[in-house]
Amino acid sequence: MAASGYSDLREKLKSMTPHRDEYKNKYVDGTSNGNEKGRKRKYRESEDDEVEHSDDSSELREQEARRVESSIMQKGIFTSEECAHIEEKIDEVVAKGEAGLYREHTVDRAPLRNKYFFGEGYTYGAQLEKRGPGQERLYRKGEVDEIPSWVHELVIKRLVSSGVIPEGFVNSAVINDYQPGGCIVSHVDPLHIFARPIVSVSFFSESALCFGCRFQFKPIRVSEPVFILPVRRGSVTVLSGYAADEITHCIRPQDIKERRAVIILRKTRPDAPRLDSNITLSSSTSEKPAPLKAKRSHRKADPDAAHRPRVLEMDKEENRRPSLSYHRHNSSSDRRRSHDYDKYKESSGRKVKMRRH
Repeated sequence: MAASGYSDLREKLKSMTPHRDEYKNKYVDGTSNGNEKGRKRKYRESEDDEVEHSDDSSELREQEARRVESSIMQKGIFTSEECAHIEEKIDEVVAKGEAGLYREHTVDRAPLRNKYFFGEGYTYGAQLEKRGPGQERLYRKGEVDEIPSWVHELVIKRLVSSGVIPEGFVNSAVINDYQPGGCIVSHVDPLHIFARPIVSVSFFSESALCFGCRFQFKPIRVSEPVFILPVRRGSVTVLSGYAADEITHCIRPQDIKERRAVIILRKTRPDAPRLDSNITLSSSTSEKPAPLKAKRSHRKADPDAAHRPRVLEMDKEENRRPSLSYHRHNSSSDRRRSHDYDKYKESSGRKVKMRRH
C-alpha cells in the first residue's frame, strides 16, 4: 500500500479518526491534574491487549457515545413475512452475480463479504492510483446495473410511506452480503460522494453496528467501540450528523454469527466527482464481461470461528477488486450469456444456499 501514502490499513484508519488520538494523548498519561480524576483504569480492547485510560478519558467516551446515539434513528418496519420475501430477492441477486449476469463494476468480492452496487457505484482501494479518504470517485454512468425494481417496490416505497426518506431521494442502492465472521473495517461514507442521511435495512439475522473502533490485523483484532448499536432483522437504521460524519462505523467479525445482508440506500451529491473517461482501471469498459465463476470453499464450517481473533484480510484495499475480468468475445458470447440467463431463470425458483466459511 505504499503507493497510497499509507504504510498499512491501520495508518489509514488512524488518519480518519484524529480526534481519538487527541483524547488519548491528552488523558492516557494521567498527569493532566493531580486529583482523583487523573487516576488510570484499565479495560480490555481485545483478548490479548489491555490498554490504560484515565477516568477523564472514560467520561469523554461516554459523552461521545451520547452524541453518536442522538444522531441515529432506528425503526422496526418490515415484518418477518416481508423480510422473507426480500431475502428471496437477495438470493436471486447472488445467483445472478455468480452467473456473471451483471455489469463489470456491479459486483465486488472480498473474503466473507460480497457487495452489489446498483444505480451508482464508486471506486475505492486498489482501483485508484491515489488511495485514501477523499480519493473515491463515482463510476462512469452505465458501469453498474440499475436499481432492481423489487428494491423500489418492496423497500424504498415502504420507507417513503413510513416517512423515513422523501420521494425520489434514493439513487444508489448497495447490497452487502456477509458470511459468518465477515466484517467491514472502520470508515466514514465518503462525504464528497454521498448526501446525508445514510439509510440501511438489515436482513437474515441480527448483528451490531459499532462506532469508533480500530482494526488491527495478523491476527485481526478490534478495539473497544465508543458505541454499539444492536441491529435486528427487518430494522431500518438512519445515520446523520455526528454518527454519519464525525466518527467511523464498522461491523466486527464477532458480530456476524450467521449470514447477514444489508441494503444501503443513499443519494449521491450532485457535485460528486466521477471517473474521467481518460482514466483506465484494471479492465477495459469497452469489452464485455465473461461469466463470473461461483466461488466455493472446501473448508468445514466452524461455528466458533467468528469469536476468535485470527488472520483475516478483510476489506484491505489491495484485496478489493472488480469481480469480473474482461476479455474480448466473439459473436458466440451473446449466445453464452443468453444460455446462462436461461439457466438462471430455471433455478430462480429455488432459494440459494450460501456456504458458511
